[in-house]
Amino acid sequence: MELIPAPRAVEEPAGDGVPLGPGTTLWAGPGAERAERWLRATLGAALGLPLRPGPRDAPGGVQLVVDDTLEPEAYRLVAGTGRGVEIRGGGSAGVFWGAQTLRQLLGPDAFRRAPVRPDAALRVPCRTVEDAPRFRWRGLLLDVARHFMPKDGVLRYLDLMAAHKVNVLHLHLTDDQGWRIEIKRYPKLTEKASWRPRTKFGHRASPLWEEKPHGGHYTQDDIREIVAYAADRHIAVVPEIDVPGHSQAAIAAYPELGNTDVVDTTALAVWDTWGISANVLAPTDTTLRFYEGVLEEVLELFPADAAGFSEFVHIGGDECPKEQWAESVTAKTRIADLGLAGEAGLQSWFIGHFDAWLAARGRRLIGWDEILEGGLAPGAAVSSWRGYAGGTAAARAGHDVVMCPEQYVYLDHRQAPGADEPVPIGFVRTLEDVYRFEPVPAGLTGQEARHVLGTQANVWTEALEDSARVDYQAFPRLAAFAEVAWSRLPAPADRDYADFERRMTAHYRRLDALGVGYRPPTGPRPWQRRPGVPGRPIEGPPPNR
Repeated sequence: MELIPAPRAVEEPAGDGVPLGPGTTLWAGPGAERAERWLRATLGAALGLPLRPGPRDAPGGVQLVVDDTLEPEAYRLVAGTGRGVEIRGGGSAGVFWGAQTLRQLLGPDAFRRAPVRPDAALRVPCRTVEDAPRFRWRGLLLDVARHFMPKDGVLRYLDLMAAHKVNVLHLHLTDDQGWRIEIKRYPKLTEKASWRPRTKFGHRASPLWEEKPHGGHYTQDDIREIVAYAADRHIAVVPEIDVPGHSQAAIAAYPELGNTDVVDTTALAVWDTWGISANVLAPTDTTLRFYEGVLEEVLELFPADAAGFSEFVHIGGDECPKEQWAESVTAKTRIADLGLAGEAGLQSWFIGHFDAWLAARGRRLIGWDEILEGGLAPGAAVSSWRGYAGGTAAARAGHDVVMCPEQYVYLDHRQAPGADEPVPIGFVRTLEDVYRFEPVPAGLTGQEARHVLGTQANVWTEALEDSARVDYQAFPRLAAFAEVAWSRLPAPADRDYADFERRMTAHYRRLDALGVGYRPPTGPRPWQRRPGVPGRPIEGPPPNR
């Protein structure tokens, strides 16, 4: 069986399978409408099948049924000679994931946008597949701030995520190098903060520059389209608006947001290189009101949906240099007035303000693991990126956690030690390394482990200048990550990587049909290399759990 992610149980009864053709009907019960639309629009277009509506008991038809005796994302797919195809899901999402499995059963041509063999005989093999995910949060971060990904690219990645049963898109929308979301009350955020005059090419130590403007942003209607497109695929979109660090682009547009008593913020521009900018937000009421205004529009664009994780808003909270605060009379006065423990306490106060602000509006704050420093309100959640320690501490303190340690699931990190790897960044993380990643930190009790909502792979784009580079870094490793997030695998050392490689042989053909520019198992193709562009390789293995 060549399914990815691997299902919990598969039976292969005898039989010729279920033929599909112009007369094949599609029946959907209440709650299965999204999967019905997707099957007609995507599978129907790929294979030239009208999949017309028909009665539930139509011979050889496809039936979609919501069955609340199953877990919400669980499904049971039965394809048998003479009985058609039935997909039962515990909820609408379960039916949809079952439809994704049906697509894989039909072969790589089902992943195209139009028929390439219109006269070919189509047949679903006899199968019974019973499946459900291990984790509720199966995420992918796309950093669209460092290098902008146009809307069509984001929609394409939502389709790729759905094909792998990945269900949370974390959109990193703001950073020192660009602001990517339209905020109507603050038009300079897109007029000025969304583009930079040039860009460092390679790691920040590289002497190379791309001497042309880079930029772009999503209009509010673009965001609404992305969110609706994701929802139709049972994917929640979690926006990230960074505070108080990673904010130079916003300060360049609105200088009053910066530490004006320390630096001339009117001279700042959107940052054109990489690293951690010293220009951070000032701890003033002006800054608080500004970002409350930003978040008011963000909440309207990303409405909460009880069925997923869209109640979360990510506020960053990481890598905030405090040198400007240490020099700022305004910051020192705020620290004294509030009785805070220095600049570290000031950062905690900043995060706490927006935690309370979001909670008052029925939303939940999530941030990088630095937000644990100085204490965190009970409802806030943590993205553990600096290893396992942050996730362990958060879970033990009763906070929900998404595990995304950079040493294991930062997909911008290089995939092999060879000199041919383009712009080598970070640790070597091979396809097998990702397949052996274990999201739950060792040593947690059962109760503590229940705070691990799931896991997320992060694709940072400082050295990924276009969609081809994103494809190369994300795939095929995202397929391995998807199986880790979905399937109930043995302990890392006991996982059958040889079987995964065998199944990947079929999956590469699906990726080819989807037009994904993945890294081949034999290494990069000539046009995927970036000779002479310096990276930042880290030698040696990553630290143990």
